[in-house]
Amino acid sequence: MPEIRLPDGSTRRFDGVVTGAEVAAGIGPGLARAALAMRLDGRLVDLATPIGRDAEVLFVTRRDADALALIRHDCAHVLAEAVQSLYPGTQVTIGPAIEHGFYYDFAKPEPFTPEDFPAIEARMREIIAASAPFIREVWEREAAIAFFQERGEKYKAEIIEDLPAGETITLYRQGSWVDLCRGPHMRSTGDVGTAFKLMKVAGAYWRGDHRNAMLSRIYGTAWRDQKELDAHLHQLAEAERRDHRRLGREMDLFHLQEEAVGSVFWHPPGWRLYRTVEAYLRRRLDAAGYVEVRTPQLVDRRLWEQSGHWEKFREAMFVAEVADESRTLALKPMNCPCHVQIFRQGLRSYRELPLRMAEFGACHRYEPSGALHGLMRVRAFTQDDAHIFCTEADIAAETVRFVALLAAVYRDFGFPEFAVKFSDRPAVRAGADEVWDRAEGALKAACAEAGVEYTLNPGEGAFYGPKLEFVLRDAIGRDWQCGTLQVDFVLPERLDAEYVAEDGARRRPVMLHRAILGSFERFLGIVIEHYAGRFPLWLAPVQVVVATIVSDADDHARRVAAALREAGLAVHLDLRNEKITAKVREHSLAHVPVIGVLGRREAEEGTVALRRLGSAAPESLGVDAAVAALAAEARPPDLR
Repeated sequence: MPEIRLPDGSTRRFDGVVTGAEVAAGIGPGLARAALAMRLDGRLVDLATPIGRDAEVLFVTRRDADALALIRHDCAHVLAEAVQSLYPGTQVTIGPAIEHGFYYDFAKPEPFTPEDFPAIEARMREIIAASAPFIREVWEREAAIAFFQERGEKYKAEIIEDLPAGETITLYRQGSWVDLCRGPHMRSTGDVGTAFKLMKVAGAYWRGDHRNAMLSRIYGTAWRDQKELDAHLHQLAEAERRDHRRLGREMDLFHLQEEAVGSVFWHPPGWRLYRTVEAYLRRRLDAAGYVEVRTPQLVDRRLWEQSGHWEKFREAMFVAEVADESRTLALKPMNCPCHVQIFRQGLRSYRELPLRMAEFGACHRYEPSGALHGLMRVRAFTQDDAHIFCTEADIAAETVRFVALLAAVYRDFGFPEFAVKFSDRPAVRAGADEVWDRAEGALKAACAEAGVEYTLNPGEGAFYGPKLEFVLRDAIGRDWQCGTLQVDFVLPERLDAEYVAEDGARRRPVMLHRAILGSFERFLGIVIEHYAGRFPLWLAPVQVVVATIVSDADDHARRVAAALREAGLAVHLDLRNEKITAKVREHSLAHVPVIGVLGRREAEEGTVALRRLGSAAPESLGVDAAVAALAAEARPPDLR
């Protein structure tokens, strides 16, 4: 007689083995209609799963967090059935749910194209309308292999052959179509709903190996309802409109090319944006008590071996062999071991701690060419990196200081709120468990003191310590992980860092690894897209364009531009013999926030007509008043 415990604390008793669907029906017809799957003692399973013992059951309905993954997983199965019914002879391989959707890889002589999507989507809707139940079947290994081989499904047969001995082989049937799958699934294809859309096709090697066959991958997105799908498609359209690569071209900020894969060519306007951010952050760090350093680009592999990075990151390092010295050097992928070398110069005292050591450090990491994406994913980047050498007793206070600094920086860039994830010990790590216990305990206590609420991100800590990850949300609702704070007891030990304590004993410092932006390149890509290129005046690469209507106003325009430059503004002077409408249109498309329009009247009256980006009505001001107003508006937030 299993006793079923429900989330509200109530229980239900049954005379014998019972399924989740029967439990839901016993509670009420509303739940029976709404339940899609269940968590059985925490594990997500089908409603048809038999329960023959006491257990805790949580039903999953369409509004629950688990529902999206189920909808997307089932939609992938519906896609595969639709493809095989329309294109006989096509083999199915794997089709997982992913963030925002799903994909399925197909073996087909001719790859799919987007022109195939309407027919596939129509067939998917027919399969969903048929509402065929998902039926789980357990097969013997050899029988399952033979089944797929007879159907010409060599990829499915290979998957089964490679499964560990003793693993349960499960197939799921939906009507007459069947697929290899661990599950779980919802009740039927009808539960998928119609809020889905096929998005794109891509090539994908079987099992990610370039030596294997190229497959045709179809990506799709699926949501609970049409409102969610429409919101997602709108976000994608907004993301395309805000794409920093397109805006980078339109605003002449930067470019990338094959001769320097993964490295950025910054143009004058883009480099001014970069320098504005760098100068702002440097002022913030100076005010927060950091000292800035600079460390080498090429470092002997022995240091990376000693720190543990060689074993962990070797495949991501660019290496240089020095033949006449029999030496292997690596372009640094991070700054932390080099900062320890500075700390180790001379005998440090407890009176020097906490020592906050910052570097805008140029780093290089190998990223596969297929993973590169504009400024967001590069091979050469600059970290706003810092390491705080402190005592264990300092961890909480330094965390409070850092979170306050990070919050102020994010507010100034237009991100007033952020979420925090706590990433604890990974499976492969350095340091004993008791060291990790101390580090994780110290970081959790520091979060409590700093008032930081977090969600747990299990197993995602650095190999040397737990970390906090700070996640921004941009103007169109996308999340970006930028800042980090890591507590490290390991590297100071491995690299022999020590200080003289108050009692004269030699002790190891604790190292707090921290970043606010993460990398300048990626953060600038995020900021460009957040503002869609329409920066606040203090960030704008070109803050004011002074444009003339007639040549009679050229001298006045030069005086206005000079006054603005003297006040510290980035000014472009446009004296071309073009219609003012063409000039305004051109500079508006380049997202210049202010255009000062000057004609004969402005020259005679000593005024300037200011046109704000997005506003049709100009504002006429005297030159001195205009310069003062724009200079005040362009002052960086930390200097106001």
